[in-house]
Amino acid sequence: MPARMLNEFAYCPRLFFLELVEGEFIESVDTLEGHLVHRNVDLEPKSNHSPPQTPDSSHKFRSLMLSSQRLGLIAKMDLVEESAGNVVPVDFKKGHAPGAPQTSWEADQVQVCAQALILRDCGYICKEGEIYYAASNKRVRVAIDANLVSKTLSLLEQAREVTLLKKPPPPLVDSPKCPRCSLVGICLPDEIGFLSKFPPSPPVKDVEIRRLYPARDDTMPVYVQEQGAVLSKKGNNLQVSKDGQVLSSVHFIETSAVYVFGNVQITTQVIGDLLKRGIPLCYFTYGGWFIGMTTGLNHKNIDLRKAQFRVADNRIKSLALSKHFVTGKIKNCRTMLRRNHTSPSRIALDGLKKCIDACSGASSISELLGIEGEASRIYFSQFDGMLKQKEVTGFRFKERNRRPPTDPINAILSFTYALLATQASVILQAVGFDPLCGFYHQPKYGKPSLALDMMEEFRPIIADSVTLEVINNKEISEGDFIKRGNAFSLLPGGRRKVIAAFERRLESLVTHPVFGYKVSYRRVLEVQARLLGRCITGEIKEYPEFCTR
Repeated sequence: MPARMLNEFAYCPRLFFLELVEGEFIESVDTLEGHLVHRNVDLEPKSNHSPPQTPDSSHKFRSLMLSSQRLGLIAKMDLVEESAGNVVPVDFKKGHAPGAPQTSWEADQVQVCAQALILRDCGYICKEGEIYYAASNKRVRVAIDANLVSKTLSLLEQAREVTLLKKPPPPLVDSPKCPRCSLVGICLPDEIGFLSKFPPSPPVKDVEIRRLYPARDDTMPVYVQEQGAVLSKKGNNLQVSKDGQVLSSVHFIETSAVYVFGNVQITTQVIGDLLKRGIPLCYFTYGGWFIGMTTGLNHKNIDLRKAQFRVADNRIKSLALSKHFVTGKIKNCRTMLRRNHTSPSRIALDGLKKCIDACSGASSISELLGIEGEASRIYFSQFDGMLKQKEVTGFRFKERNRRPPTDPINAILSFTYALLATQASVILQAVGFDPLCGFYHQPKYGKPSLALDMMEEFRPIIADSVTLEVINNKEISEGDFIKRGNAFSLLPGGRRKVIAAFERRLESLVTHPVFGYKVSYRRVLEVQARLLGRCITGEIKEYPEFCTR
């Protein structure tokens, strides 16, 4: 076990579990500043150790890696100073030293004590350590006494017990540590704490849930659909060119994913950099069908995928989750009609309400499929009423059809569903799921079943909403489509307009119906994926479907 993990365990056992057991890590401002503090130590030449020539001689060793077989600990020590036979480990921290009565933080004391114990097991005399707080420009002495050694060994034993757990320890409650934690968006401390006490319903009065992470992501996907274009690397930039002319350039650090359509060439340097940075590369046909993606090594959290496969093989648990997916979808369909239809049919609204009520009583996946099919029939029978200025735009809707779409509106719907499936696949892969193994949509060769599950509740409020927006706002016209036989498809210019509207929708803020804070739809997809993971591992009892009000 790395000695620095004892620091994490003393700070927060849940953070320790997420990092060491589940392999989660995300850079933050604090972690990046920490790298800068350690840069001088890491870049300086490492000393070759040899015994002191005289009792008064001294040595300094930087970035020294040592381990203890007895303790099962390993540490990369920032600095070890040796003088007159004694050694002193010096650990570098970016922050401030605490004020009186403390001279150093307990978690930091434990880490430097672990380093001292490793040095002792390697045959050195080590009576004290030091912690250098860069923000205070101050060294703080830590005596390696019996009390600190006992505390460190006790924490080491507790930490090993936590690594054997099947799910993370409970989150801290209203802790001031959480807002600065880099894994707060993965841990979801307030959300998990809330759902473990209350059912997934509208916010409970007098219960405040903090939004501890940004409402929007700083990175954005890059879409490339220029046929014959070449994706290459230029320094730290992703460059798109054709026939020797640069079409666009974007920083890798600003890129969340790369989507390529049709015949686009990609250099191995770009693929290698994307893999190293964990940026997925998604492939579409020229017509916009999602056909797969290239990612790095699968997420390290094998326990989540094992739990996913167990639930998928359990008919009762799969049905319970499927009910939430379908219920959320039908509720959002009903909301769409109430918000956007010029005069929503009472019969249709009542029919959807009956379908919602019927979901809870479904005894099988096939019965649930029948309920969803009836709800979709009712919903799409009213879809034309959500189209504005039909006489001006010329767009009308008769029925939902696909493979191939036989009218422009169905062409847009199929394309936005493909984009949504891709977004869901990317997020599920990042969280640690296998996107191919679903609970409601049955597994089929090459079918992203879990992505289709997760996107059900978002089809109306994201994909259908984008379709209505580009038509009702007259952003798209009949000239943006091509017709072959009875099939319609979007032309590249039309796809660009739909993609722009799709990204606007993902970046728009919405009030979370359960937690009450504002967050973007893109972030909501990630939160829902992580809550799904917490549900199938048993950390929360129910999956809270996302339903706008």
